[in-house]
Amino acid sequence: MKYFELDKNERKILGDLKAGKIKSIKGLKAEVLHYRQAARQTLAKTRNINIRLSNLALQKIRARALEKGLPYQTLISSLLHQYSIGKIRETVK
Repeated sequence: MKYFELDKNERKILGDLKAGKIKSIKGLKAEVLHYRQAARQTLAKTRNINIRLSNLALQKIRARALEKGLPYQTLISSLLHQYSIGKIRETVK
């Protein structure tokens, strides 16, 4: 069995579950199926986009991707994903 480190919220949920404070909802299987299907439809789809970059910006991105051993499009996709989930934030100058 794998060992997982639980954060504070996860430990609280586990404690509540063991103490019997958490109860199953009616129609749980249908709810789980619904959200599983929604997640698959949302996460599985990729879309192509077109973006205009200056030659200099593209050269710099390609150089960074080369340093990391990644295709430059993968690097751009990763950066956009990280920004969309809040891992990368804008800085105000």
